[in-house]
Amino acid sequence: MSADEGLLARAQAWLAQDPDAETRLELEELLLRAETGDEDAAADLARRFDGRLEFGTAGLRGELGAGSARMNRVLVAQAAAGLAAYLLEHGAEPTVVIGYDGRRNSHVFAVDSAEIFAGAGLRAILMPRLLPTPVLAFAVRELDAAAGVMVTASHNPPNDNGYKVYLGGADEGSQIVPPADAEIAAHIERIAATTTVDALPRSVGYSTAAEEVVDAYIAATASVAPAPAGAAGLRWVYTAMHGVGWETFRAIVDRAGYPAPVTVTAQIEPDGTFPTVAFPNPEEPGALDLAYETARESGAELIIANDPDADRLAVAIPDASVEGGWRRLTGNEVGLLLGWRGARLADGGSLACSLVSSPGLEAVARHYGLDFHATLTGFKWISRAPGIRFGFEEALGYLVNPDTVRDKDGVSAAIAFLGMVTAARGEGRTVADLLAEFGDTFGHFASDQISLRVDDLSIIGRIMAGLRERRPSSVGDIEVEQFDDLAEGSGDLPPGDVVRLFLAGGSRVVVRPSGTEPKLKAYLDVRGDTAEDARERLATLRADVAALLDELR
Repeated sequence: MSADEGLLARAQAWLAQDPDAETRLELEELLLRAETGDEDAAADLARRFDGRLEFGTAGLRGELGAGSARMNRVLVAQAAAGLAAYLLEHGAEPTVVIGYDGRRNSHVFAVDSAEIFAGAGLRAILMPRLLPTPVLAFAVRELDAAAGVMVTASHNPPNDNGYKVYLGGADEGSQIVPPADAEIAAHIERIAATTTVDALPRSVGYSTAAEEVVDAYIAATASVAPAPAGAAGLRWVYTAMHGVGWETFRAIVDRAGYPAPVTVTAQIEPDGTFPTVAFPNPEEPGALDLAYETARESGAELIIANDPDADRLAVAIPDASVEGGWRRLTGNEVGLLLGWRGARLADGGSLACSLVSSPGLEAVARHYGLDFHATLTGFKWISRAPGIRFGFEEALGYLVNPDTVRDKDGVSAAIAFLGMVTAARGEGRTVADLLAEFGDTFGHFASDQISLRVDDLSIIGRIMAGLRERRPSSVGDIEVEQFDDLAEGSGDLPPGDVVRLFLAGGSRVVVRPSGTEPKLKAYLDVRGDTAEDARERLATLRADVAALLDELR
């Protein structure tokens, strides 16, 4: 293909307002090649300017580079100006706090945002250094800010970055949800269409947050679970996955009274290139290999891992039955143990999890006389559950301290888990013993997931449409007792592209498209009389669901 005049004009207009020397050079070279007939360059240019990186309930997230469909300083400036316009529309001279992690350009994007907020007449406060995402969420409430921005792409690939938006006031520092996301997006689109970013007013009159804000987060999080007597002598391993968690977590561990961990030294300092992992997500195969190696060498009893912006927690325990002697607990296993802890501590209120997370949390809530809420996926929904005292999602996200942070927080969750584990350790019990006791008390729950990656997105639509049209009466030999289509919403749940099948015997299947990848996901949950029974039921269900999806495909 050759570049058409409209595409070239859009690229030239973008180039003229780009303040970043690196992306200007990148785009100049691409334009030169495209203008001389290079088809690969023309195709690359078309991809970069094929629409805009969409601003939604997760803010912005995408690959770094020049163009409206990439993350860059032009797009960030437009987003900051749009957010400023939204805030001014809803109140006079509000405060905005801006945080950033250790990824490439995170600090640059944060300073750009602070200057644009200040230039728009807002009180802009930049966090004092790179810090975990939950510290920013905490600061929104601590500083009584109207909004917060965190520059991070969490555990995305190294060349990605993103822009998460939180709201204060009645939203209590939670991530944005509709209609705020659409209103902010409309302001961004208007500014992008009418104003070049070099014409946006800027000011260096922003301030830097005092260290007391970070100290307050450390103190509040250390109080989540002060070390019990059983913590003495604990040998454990910690990895920050090349992210920003260690400095803050180390201070909390010390203040709470836990012994210092053995660290995975190659991964402990922030490094946006993530040199030791193919994908900086503790859920990914191989991501914890260095932690396992460190644990074996040090004779550790436990592994604690944060993802790069420390809003997620992964836990691994010794297991002689698996190769290497260590296994990572699933997000559901950690969530159910932390939910059990939260229920015992709660004085009323509710437990909440995403609708694709284990139904075991509802069993815990009922056992303790607490309310239970299943929400759409994402902590923007979980954090807003009425009366929430604990919430989780199976993708390693946990909210254990809602009075401090209204978002997933891998640091406070790690302290809560340490407290629970060391209390059991003082009684001569292990994490495996806690899991067994959970099953004996509430039922033996087991979960699995089928991810169907496609090259053609229409396949996902065809499968979802086929499920809705067929409304299967059984999955394999198991009767479907209830079929829920959430396209129009259901009960307290807003509309979503989700189908739920409740099966005889307590099993459940939830099917939905991935929100971030070209995948269809099926979440499988069973409840058995014993752990072995649950594993057998899950294996059967997995085979039956895979056959159903293959047939619909």
